Order: sequence, then structure tokens, then C-alpha cells
Amino acid sequence: MEMTGPIIIVIVVVVVFAIATIVAVVRDRRRRLSAGAEDMIGKVAQTQTALNPKGRVLAEGELWTATAQDSTIDPGEEVIITRVKGLKLWVKKKEKEDE
Repeated sequence: MEMTGPIIIVIVVVVVFAIATIVAVVRDRRRRLSAGAEDMIGKVAQTQTALNPKGRVLAEGELWTATAQDSTIDPGEEVIITRVKGLKLWVKKKEKEDE
């Protein structure tokens, strides 16, 4: 059987595509997952209601029930997430040095 130019080109394209796909899958598997409660700790959220000590915050584009650890926090202030348990967050007021 004789190999013609178009057949060789198709084989080369298929092999290159297969190698590129395998490399992409391997890279994706090595990537660290960034989801879940552990990933939220240390991130900034914004209060939607007053936290006295409980209220609501907007974190990662979602509304969460939150508890202020130290003091009352007014609506619209930035807070740092310090703990996550279930669907509740524990937060502290963001200080100037936290930036």
C-alpha cells in the first residue's frame, strides 16, 4: 500500500492532536483544586447587613450567614473570613494592615 501526501498529512494532524490532548489532560490533573471551605479562609467579603454579631455577607458572589468574631460590623464594610463551618462564616473586620 502506497502512502500519498494527503494521507500522511492527516496522520500527522491526528497524532499532533492526540499528543496535545494528552498534555492538556495531564496539566489539568496536576492543577491544585481551589474550591471548598479551605479556599475561602483569608479571603475578603463585604457585609450586606450589620453583624451584631450575626448577619449576612457577600463572599465569592454569594450571600452567606456570618458571625463577627470581635465587635459589631456595619453594613458595607470589608471583612476577612477566618473560619467556615457548614454554610456559616466567621469573620473579622478588615484592618488597614490586612491589605
